[in-house]
Amino acid sequence: MATDLTSLWLKNIKRMGKAQQAQGRKLLQSMLPKAVRAPSVRRAKPVRAAGAKAARRSGQSSATQARFVAGFPGTWQKACFPPTKAGLPAPAQRMLYWLYLPSGATARPAAPRPLVVMLHGCQQTAADFATATRMNELAERKGFAVLYPQQSASAGAPLCWPWYQRDTQQGQGDVSRIVAMIAQVQRQHGLDASRTYLAGLSAGAAMATIVALRHPELIAAVGLHSAPVFGTTDSPMSAYRAMQHGSGTAYREAAREFSRASPQFPGMPALLIQGKRDPVVQRINVEQLAAQFMIFNAASIGQAEPVLRSHAARLGGRRPHHAYNTVTYHAGGKAELVLCEIDGLGHAWSGGDASVAFSAPEGPDATLLMWNFLAQHQRALLPSKP
Repeated sequence: MATDLTSLWLKNIKRMGKAQQAQGRKLLQSMLPKAVRAPSVRRAKPVRAAGAKAARRSGQSSATQARFVAGFPGTWQKACFPPTKAGLPAPAQRMLYWLYLPSGATARPAAPRPLVVMLHGCQQTAADFATATRMNELAERKGFAVLYPQQSASAGAPLCWPWYQRDTQQGQGDVSRIVAMIAQVQRQHGLDASRTYLAGLSAGAAMATIVALRHPELIAAVGLHSAPVFGTTDSPMSAYRAMQHGSGTAYREAAREFSRASPQFPGMPALLIQGKRDPVVQRINVEQLAAQFMIFNAASIGQAEPVLRSHAARLGGRRPHHAYNTVTYHAGGKAELVLCEIDGLGHAWSGGDASVAFSAPEGPDATLLMWNFLAQHQRALLPSKP
C-alpha cells in the first residue's frame, strides 16, 4: 500500500519545483506507518549559535546563553513536560517544548501577558518553527509569551502530530498533554489565562483545530495556516485523500456532529490562511474548514454578511508580498472568522524566514496577520474540564 501511495503522490507533484517536491516526499513519508523508513530530519541551526558558544566559553549563565540563542532580549527556555521529579524515574510519555518570554517578563508586570502556542508541521522542530515564523521577534515587540510544543521523534511518524487519528480527534493522547503543558506554563509564569491563543502550520494547524475545539475554556482564538479539514479521517491514507481532495460532503456532518455533542460550545474565533498553489494541502481544505467554522460559530456570526477585501501584489521594496484576498465575518464588532487566500504561495509559512524549510519570504506576513487577529479576542474564563 505504501508503494502505491508513494506513486500516486509523485504523480500529483510533478508540477512542483524541486524544493516543493522534496517537501512533498518528506511529508508523505511522515504520514506512513513507523515501519517505513523516513528521511532524516534537518534541524535548523540556532540563531546566533556562535554567540552561544562564546557565552559558554566565558562562563555566562544558561539564561544568558538562552538570550544569545534566541537572538532577542527575552529568554529562550527548553524544558520537558511533565518535568522529572527528584528521585523518581522520568515519565514514559514526555514532550519537549521551548518557551520564549519577552524581556521584562520575569518582573511580573501589572497586566499578565498573553500566551501564543505554536504547533509545528511535519518534518519541523520547535526551533525550525520559531525561526520560520519569527514569532519571537513579534513577541518581543508586542509583549506576549510564545510556547512551542515539539512532537517526539519516537512517537511514530517523525515529528508529525497524529491529527488524523480518531482518538486524537476526541481529545486524547498528545491533545491532553499539550493542554496540561499550557496550563502548567500559564501557572508557572503568571500568564493571562483569558488570552491564550493557538496557531499552527499544516499538521500543526490540524492539531491546533482539535485542541481549540476540545478545550474552548483554554483557547481564546486560533490561527490556522495550510490546515486540513477537521474530523473526517482515521488513517494516513484517508488523511492524504483529504489533503489532496477534501472530504466530499463528510466535512459538514463532522462539524454538525461536533456541535450536537457540544451544545454549550462558546464558539471559536479563527483565522484561516491558505496558499493558492499549495500542492500538499489543496485549497479545497480551507473552503471546507471555513464552512465548518461557520457551523461552530453560527451562534455568534448568525446571518452576518462577510466583508470582502482584495490586496494587490507588491513586487518591489523592502517587503514584497503576493496578492491576497480576505473574507471576514464579524461578531460584536470583532472579526470572528477570516479566510485569507494568497496567490502564488505553496506549502509554506507566508512572509517567513527562507533559511528553513516550509517558509516563504514573500508576504503577506502571516505572523503579524495572526497576532492582529488573535489579539482582538479574550475568553471569558470558563470552568476547567475535570
